[in-house]
Amino acid sequence: QVQLVESGGGLVQAGGSLRLSCVAPEQTFSSANMAWFRRAPGKEREFVAAIGWYGGRTAYADSVKGRHTISRDNAKNTVYLQMNSLKPEDTAIYYCAADHSSAISPLAFSYRYWGQGTQVTVSS
Repeated sequence: QVQLVESGGGLVQAGGSLRLSCVAPEQTFSSANMAWFRRAPGKEREFVAAIGWYGGRTAYADSVKGRHTISRDNAKNTVYLQMNSLKPEDTAIYYCAADHSSAISPLAFSYRYWGQGTQVTVSS
């Protein structure tokens, strides 16, 4: 069972920042495209950001573009999501995902491996 482990969630006021981390086993992280998704209460899971295995290609949902930044440290088998200017509508469970397909994707079914999620709550 592949384990992706997210951390860094918490409660923050609107306008604040959080950095999420996701650690994956080396055999999973190596050459994997990594992504963050989120599920808000009563809503469907949605794409947040993705990064190619070599780090040169990124993609963002329009709702977070310019506020959040995805990055990865291949030496640490870790992907990050730096979230700035947080809004109450960013409140959700955030999930890390990984896959070894040829291109990054905003589609959840493109990702084979998933973490358990970390809760982010933004108060107004």
